[in-house]
Amino acid sequence: MHSIHNRDVRVSSLSAHFEPVENCVVHSDDVTVADDVSYTSSSMSSDLESMKPSNIHVFSSSSTLHGFNHIFALHHSSLRRFAWTVAFLTSLSILLYQSSNRAIYYLSYPHVTRLDEVAAGNLTFPAVTICNLNEFQFSKITKNDMYHVGELLGFLDKNYALCCNTIVPERQTLNFLNIQRSSFRHFNPRGTFSMKEFYERVGHNLSDFLLACNYRGRFCNADNFTTVYTRYGKCYTFNSGVKQPPLKTLKGGVDNGLELLLDTQQNEYMPVWKETDEITIEAGFKVQIHVQSEPPFIHELGFGISPGFQTLVSTQEQRITFLPNPWGKCRNGFDKSEHYHFPNYSISACRISCETLYVYLHCNCRMIHMPGKERYCTPEEYKTCADKALDFLVMTDDQLCVCETPCEVIRYNLEMSTLQLPSTQASSYLAYKYQVSEDYVRKNFAKLNIFFEALNYETIEQKVAYEIPGLFGDIGGQMGLFIGASILTILELVDYFYEVVKDRTWGRKLRKNTDRSPTREEANNKTVSVMVREQAIFPVITNLFLGVVCCLYIYIILVVYKCCNVPHILTTESGS
Repeated sequence: MHSIHNRDVRVSSLSAHFEPVENCVVHSDDVTVADDVSYTSSSMSSDLESMKPSNIHVFSSSSTLHGFNHIFALHHSSLRRFAWTVAFLTSLSILLYQSSNRAIYYLSYPHVTRLDEVAAGNLTFPAVTICNLNEFQFSKITKNDMYHVGELLGFLDKNYALCCNTIVPERQTLNFLNIQRSSFRHFNPRGTFSMKEFYERVGHNLSDFLLACNYRGRFCNADNFTTVYTRYGKCYTFNSGVKQPPLKTLKGGVDNGLELLLDTQQNEYMPVWKETDEITIEAGFKVQIHVQSEPPFIHELGFGISPGFQTLVSTQEQRITFLPNPWGKCRNGFDKSEHYHFPNYSISACRISCETLYVYLHCNCRMIHMPGKERYCTPEEYKTCADKALDFLVMTDDQLCVCETPCEVIRYNLEMSTLQLPSTQASSYLAYKYQVSEDYVRKNFAKLNIFFEALNYETIEQKVAYEIPGLFGDIGGQMGLFIGASILTILELVDYFYEVVKDRTWGRKLRKNTDRSPTREEANNKTVSVMVREQAIFPVITNLFLGVVCCLYIYIILVVYKCCNVPHILTTESGS
């Protein structure tokens, strides 16, 4: 009984300390729902703020940028963070300096020149243009010719009187001119005088001055030559490619080239009483070696050979490749509207076209060597306008007729040597063979040999010295050396700036909507709504943005790679 009583006392004692559940009332004025939600929201907001991707500490802790995490590490001392800041900024400054140097060097568009020797199985023999320095054969000038061109050639004045009486000409020349002059008072000239017909009739004929022709040991003749008109009048081009395909050479050496024996015909040279553009004071031939696609510009680019000598010309083909703008100044392309007279662009074609246009604009005519369909100048227009116009183009220093170098050029490097012709023992033989005197042989005969020194050609090619891949490689190397960054690090920075912008715009609106104190149910609904929006909208936009950035980055890489691998110039082909 005693134990039972004690147990009842303990139970009643414990019961006295606790009230029934019905008596437990929660007073609303002690803890409000709003305060509870506000506290919970404030705590969550603080935690979320510190975990936002836009937070610099979050970014620095995960960035691959070397040293960046030490600058914003809160557990480091201020002195240590300052030291890391100085080190990072110093490395960044050096990076910017080196990168700017590389960029400046790239924008200077440097180039290098590559030289190479290429062996060939065969080579196209060049075109060879030959002109006698004397334009007109004196014996072929008629009375009508003298009436029209006597003043142009310096024989007559404007009154048809003999010019330059202080000079004593040869008796034969004087007699010829007096005979022509004596009948001028009663001479009835032809109605039309054609300079084209005059040059064709009075110019030197190939059959008259070409005594012998051999190519690779085989005889050649006038059929292998094409008539062409230059500043020297009627000229001839061997292997022009017009009548037949260009000839090939299979071996080097003098026996595998062209050999010509020429007669200067000094007995047909015009007497010189006065210096004019149409009268020469030299004797011999002018020769130009050029590619078939290029017209001869022999008065500027030709070399001379003299009578009484054998001239040996050893040549080597050079294929030169220049770079267009901005690395160089060559012309890559051909505008037929500007140089429609020729099928291909070259400096010679450009110069001839420009001179033709200049003379036509100033004289309303063209000279005999100029292409086109305009009328030919008269002898009077030659003297008063056309010759002076060409002389002005030579003397002037402005930009008239300055032609750009084509990006693809074929030139022929020349090495010349001479031998006396004929020898003492051979003069009588040559005089007997061609039915002339020995003195005539010494004063008029000239021999020309043109050949390849070896069956190879030289390539001179300009190449871009510094391209975009090299620039990116150098800058990338500097980035890795100084700050440990790469292209992916740049994408990290882009992603971080996106998070900052997103937080400053959309995040601010979201925070404004959560500033008022909602009920528990509203708080729960809005929290769920915000979480759904954060989880549904932001990741989608983030992924979309990053996808666009990645696609843009890949596109830039492909474009740069394509641009860097597109050839700036066409590859030179054999025989072009």
